[in-house]
Amino acid sequence: MISRSGTSTTTRTNKNEIKSESLVKAALIFGALTLCLLAGCASLPYSGARRSARPQQLKDTDEFKVNEAVYGYLLQRHFWDDGQYTAIFLQGEDAEVDAIRRDFPNHVPPIKPSKWAKLHPNRTPIDRDTDKPAMVLGVEASEPVNDTVEAVGTWYGGDAVTGHYTFSLKKVNGAWTITSVR
Repeated sequence: MISRSGTSTTTRTNKNEIKSESLVKAALIFGALTLCLLAGCASLPYSGARRSARPQQLKDTDEFKVNEAVYGYLLQRHFWDDGQYTAIFLQGEDAEVDAIRRDFPNHVPPIKPSKWAKLHPNRTPIDRDTDKPAMVLGVEASEPVNDTVEAVGTWYGGDAVTGHYTFSLKKVNGAWTITSVR
């Protein structure tokens, strides 16, 4: 009898372990399927009702024109007139920087792509060509509302020389025009 009860206890324990393992596997599979379904739903496009509620986005060409207008304004402000800056770096794509450079071919200090700047936290940007101080200009545009865009134009020449302007721009005959500066 001892051997039988020992065997039946072992058999019962093995059946419980198998049942327990099956439940764990089922729970893992159920969880994985749920995650897959949720991930699939998240990647589906919005329905038509939601699509119309999404904010309008700037097209790349419009964003380029907004940035061009703001950079043009900032480049005429002369934050660097004390003479210590040897370059102006623009944050943006190479094509955008090249277009601005063509608009301001003889700008002093010269305009360069931001990839030529040495940037360290809380320190003045350095021109890699001269190892002297430089200034970085940037533009961040919001989403348009009724052919009007808000943009922030920034300059940074170190902690003591930093600031921003907020611009309102309106699209008139396909061109973005600055209507106000704050």
